[in-house]
Formats: sequence, C-alpha cells, structure tokens
Amino acid sequence: MPPSENLNSELEIYDYRHPLYIGDWRKSIAYLDEDFARDDLDEPHMKRRITILKQYPEIEQLYGYDIKTVPITILVALLQILSAYVFGRIVLDSNWLMTIYAFVVGGSMTQLSFVIIHEAAHCLAAPTRCQSRIVGLLANITIPLPVAMSFRRYHLEHHVFQGVDGFDPDLPLDWEKRFIRGNTFLKLLWLNLYPVIYLLRNVSNLKSPQFWEYINFIFTVIIDVLIYYLCGVRGLLYLFLSIWFGYSIHPAAAHFIQEHYTFDDGQETYSYYGTLNSIFMNIGYHNEHHDFTRIPWSKLPEIRRIASEYYDDLSYHTSWFMVHWNFVTKRQFGPQSRVRRSVQDHKKGRKMLGVLKKALSEE
Repeated sequence: MPPSENLNSELEIYDYRHPLYIGDWRKSIAYLDEDFARDDLDEPHMKRRITILKQYPEIEQLYGYDIKTVPITILVALLQILSAYVFGRIVLDSNWLMTIYAFVVGGSMTQLSFVIIHEAAHCLAAPTRCQSRIVGLLANITIPLPVAMSFRRYHLEHHVFQGVDGFDPDLPLDWEKRFIRGNTFLKLLWLNLYPVIYLLRNVSNLKSPQFWEYINFIFTVIIDVLIYYLCGVRGLLYLFLSIWFGYSIHPAAAHFIQEHYTFDDGQETYSYYGTLNSIFMNIGYHNEHHDFTRIPWSKLPEIRRIASEYYDDLSYHTSWFMVHWNFVTKRQFGPQSRVRRSVQDHKKGRKMLGVLKKALSEE
C-alpha cells in the first residue's frame, strides 16, 4: 500500500521533496548564470530508495549480479582485438575505413567496455568483489589506458557525494564553466575533447594510487605490449580512436550528458528510455541505478515496472541523439547545467534520514 496522505504530510515537514524528491531550485541558464544551480539538501536517491522499498519490498529480490556480464566482456574484448589485428596487419591502405569503423563499431565496443567497468565498480559483474574487479580488468583490455580501478574509486565517491562541492569528481571544473558557457561551437569542441577533459577532472582530484590501481597499471602495460606485438602500432591506434569516438561524439556517449545535466528545474538525475538500452546494457536507466546501486543492469527496467509512479512522473529522455543536439545547439545549456550542494547542506539533509525511516516503519 502507498504511504497515507497523513504520513506524506508529516514527511514533507522534514523533507519537502518527498516522495519523488524533486527540489525547488531553478536550473542554471548557461548564457546567464556563471555557476551551477544550488540545492540546500542532500542528493535525492537514498531517501527515494527507502520510500520505494517501504511500498515495494520485493525490489530487494533483484539485488545481486548478472553472470551474463562475463561472456559479454569476453566477446567485446575478442571483437576489438580482432579488429585491431585486421587494421594493424591486414587492411593497411584505408585510413578512412578504419576511422569510420572505429566510430561505428569501435566506439560502440568502447562504450560497452565502459558499461562493464561500471557494473564491475558496483560489484554487479560477478559473485565476489575480487571477481568483479577481475571482470573490470578484462573490460579494460581494449582500452589502452588503466582506467577501470581508478574509475571504480572515483565513481563510488560520485554516488556517495553527488553534487557535493569538492567531493563529487563528476562535476565540471571552474574553467569549463567560465570558458564554454552556452556557445554552440565551444560545446561541440568540448564534447569532442571529452576524453581529455574527463581525465583532467580526475587529475584535479588525484589521490595516492591504491593497490588495485597499481595492478591495473601493470596489467594494462602488459596488455598494450602484447597488442603492439600482435597488432602493431596501427592496431593500437585503432583502439585509441575507438576510445576517442566512444567517449566523445558517439551517440551512446550522450549518456554522460543525459545523466546529471539539468534539463528541468529541481531534477538532477535523468534516465534514458530509448531502444539503444538494449545494446548498451541499460546504461540509460540512471535514476533507477542511483536509487538501487545493488541491482545489475539486466534488472533495472524491472524497477521502473514495479514502481512506475516514482519514475514515470520524473522527466526523462527518449533519444540520445536529441540529448546531444539540444545540449549543443541551445544556448541555455552548458557545463554549468548541473546542481551542487555544500557539505553542510548534504549533512543537513542526511540528518533527516532517521526521521524518514522511523516514520515509514511506524506506518
């Protein structure tokens, strides 16, 4: 049964965003505002998860991992290595063919590798944490940079401190906001350079490497040497082109914009419900993922099916192409189209968590 009107009224006293957790802040307009929008409470997902589980406890049965992630990882790695071999040792006289293939196929495979690394980061790719880390390393084979373990570290911080000043590594840097604003050409250039910009953000938050990051570095160096001897320099070039396209202007790369860039007031996370989810392992189900980080990719649509009233009433996207198109061509959008919160406001919102749990348990 849904919470009663009296309970909803009581909860709204402690957090006015209940039950969908939409804020009352106004989105930043890139050609008017110099900074992100500002929220005065914590991120919405933990409280929405608690609220949904009270009404639909059966969702907890979806927790776990999906063993299909392992064979998908192997297939992606084999296809990319085979492609690198073909362009590195066989097809040597057609740079245009390699470039087009790297965009269409290589970029898609790179995005799939990213999705698998993301699943492994949340320990959703295998039964144990160590096994999920190994799957992440396998997905890193076709990405000639050691990204899997560092991504895991910084991405988990993004979930815990979404939008928090100085803690969320996913937020654009100050120079991005000042320089790019709503300029169409600069936004298009920014998207094309996104692999480098993403790296610069992580460097700005750089911390001492941990054990698995050293393992990742050594593993990637060994794999790169083997690929060099098997596929040659041109084969490695193909893999780097795949990274560049896959993380920049590839249609699936639009999920980087779709996820947390504010297209509406009060809502800081957005899902994509288009057909490409079937190819890219439901990476578009981002509200569902943030609400339930222990549920693997294949079961994310089930969350929306069960608790549809919590997601259908949120704004969402149905086309990654239109995400890119609108973001680039409309002056209102830019790197400052995000929301942030201070550490103090985040803590203030979290203090209400106990009240929410108590009120729901008494219903």
